[in-house]
Amino acid sequence: MDGNTDPAQDWGPFQRPLFEDPSTRDLSRVGVVDVGSNSVRLVVFDGAARSPAYFYNEKIMCALGAGLSETGRLNPEGRARALDAIRRFQEIARQICHAELSAVATAAVREADDGPDFCEEVLRETGLKIHVIDGAEEARLSAQGVLLGWPGSYGLVCDIGGSSMELAEIDNDTVGKRVTSALGPLKLRDIKGGKKGRRAYINSVLDELKETMGRQRNRLFLVGGSWRAIARIDMERRGYPLHVLHEYRMTARSITATAKYIADNDLEELRQRCGVSANRMSLVPYAIDVLKGVIRRFKPHDIAVSSYGIREGLLYEQMPDALRKRDPLIEAARFAESKDARLPGFGKSLYGFILPLFSGWKEDRLRLVKAACLLHDVSWRAHPDYRAEVCFDNATRANLGGLRHSERVFLGLALLHRYRNKREGTRFENLYDLIDDKTQLQAEILGKAMRFGAMLWMDKSAEMGKLDWRPKKRHLTLTLPTSADALFGEVSQARLQSLAGSLDAKVMVKIKG
Repeated sequence: MDGNTDPAQDWGPFQRPLFEDPSTRDLSRVGVVDVGSNSVRLVVFDGAARSPAYFYNEKIMCALGAGLSETGRLNPEGRARALDAIRRFQEIARQICHAELSAVATAAVREADDGPDFCEEVLRETGLKIHVIDGAEEARLSAQGVLLGWPGSYGLVCDIGGSSMELAEIDNDTVGKRVTSALGPLKLRDIKGGKKGRRAYINSVLDELKETMGRQRNRLFLVGGSWRAIARIDMERRGYPLHVLHEYRMTARSITATAKYIADNDLEELRQRCGVSANRMSLVPYAIDVLKGVIRRFKPHDIAVSSYGIREGLLYEQMPDALRKRDPLIEAARFAESKDARLPGFGKSLYGFILPLFSGWKEDRLRLVKAACLLHDVSWRAHPDYRAEVCFDNATRANLGGLRHSERVFLGLALLHRYRNKREGTRFENLYDLIDDKTQLQAEILGKAMRFGAMLWMDKSAEMGKLDWRPKKRHLTLTLPTSADALFGEVSQARLQSLAGSLDAKVMVKIKG
């Protein structure tokens, strides 16, 4: 590389990796304990990537906030269970984390008369200091969790816990107005006056929240276990085939239909069909009333479920700005390539080779091409008979931020076609219809282009050939250096013809001396 070349520019659209930067490397194996009103959870994030991997994730449903409205104290049984869980979490962290745990407690602990005593007991028994945060800080961290998954997103974040509900606006990677309320399901079930009294209370509080937050008609991001349970029920009602909650989309109309579906069904039978815990399901009827009220007042143009919340917000807090600004999909794919590919770094070369086939695509589509090239070889250890399906399964169900469900299916199909010409006959055919026929063909072309390109060069620094694609004339020209002539054997030629078939193209091959 020329000494006068800017190193960042040399990496082009991929940008220089940040894995070796000390401030990024420090994020490896970060452990967070979230002491909520309903659950106590340990999450250990692994890997210096913009889209963190969940190395360890354990949740105990303690219901610390149960009965708090009446007694003013933490649920005694829940308190004992929470302490036992935190003891276990500390020992797990001692063995697998690279730094001390960060621990936060939210509404139940901050409101209970014995909250300070509980924190002192945890510190005395385990050595873990719990930071009790107020509602505004809880809203800010939840919003930052959403920004971790959706950089550049804007809208209203609605985080529901057991004892509270927070709202925060986000725009231009910044958290704006924030407000907290007592609209957690554990508190709502203690409201006097039955359904009528509860709904009157919900309406009164939501009217105040609307007055504070003002007009919020962009996207509504839902954070919290009760919202995720409702999303699972919505999937069941619709027969939705991809059971990934993060980035699942709903509408006001679908929420109304799901509320009726919940009311018309036996909760225990519905719980079992949807795989929701009994504790969580008992809170759903209260949460759905809150959600309907939020939607009526703020009228979002669409609704997205976020699996990222306060714990991810704590990780985002520790990220250097250089990492925050990166695309979580590309960074996660790059990290996977660095760990698992046979030729780390070749994805960038492969992207440059096949890019002429997608020259008219905008950046939001090209990022999927980049991700596919980075991931094209990370599943090579799988048995050849199942490699294509493993690729599809990984892409569609992996914990990846910044990826809509339709984009998951596109990426999965592209990686499936990296190892297999036809997509028929797999167990995933019910998912293909999440994208239209044209997009399925584009994924096929991308996969076959990678399948062909990976046959020609075994070294990321090798002299690459060139593709020239004239879509109007349906002409595809491959120009190869003489150094690659011997690699262009029968299998390579067959893969080129398969690509040409999907493009409906005539092929010309040139050997350049």
